[in-house]
Amino acid sequence: MSRLSGLSEPTLRYYEKIGLIPAVDRDRDSGHRRYPPSVVETIRSLGCLRSTGMSMQDMRAYLGHLDEGDQGAAPLRDLFQRNADRLEREIALMEVRLRYLRLKADMWDARERADADAERRAIDELTDVIDALRP
Repeated sequence: MSRLSGLSEPTLRYYEKIGLIPAVDRDRDSGHRRYPPSVVETIRSLGCLRSTGMSMQDMRAYLGHLDEGDQGAAPLRDLFQRNADRLEREIALMEVRLRYLRLKADMWDARERADADAERRAIDELTDVIDALRP
């Protein structure tokens, strides 16, 4: 199950402990957990949600709204939109961080090549990027 879902065994046990997935029966002979197909699908979904950085609270809300049928559509839409917006903000910040690192590399490259103009341009651009990184 761990390989199938991308979730570690301790994470699967934790999800079972906190009720995100139901308690799973064990094989009498081997003691291994035997996941019914419905639980397998839930675990696979949780693995996808976790990979997006979704919070436990939102994963719990997701599972709760699934049982609401059509009534759950609007809350689920809102949940996914909110998480997409969060991820978009995270990506934007990562792009700024990446730009900072690239400009620093450019600056040091220019210095190594003794290209004062290129170094100055990199420093000028860095000033704007540094401002964007400040909280």
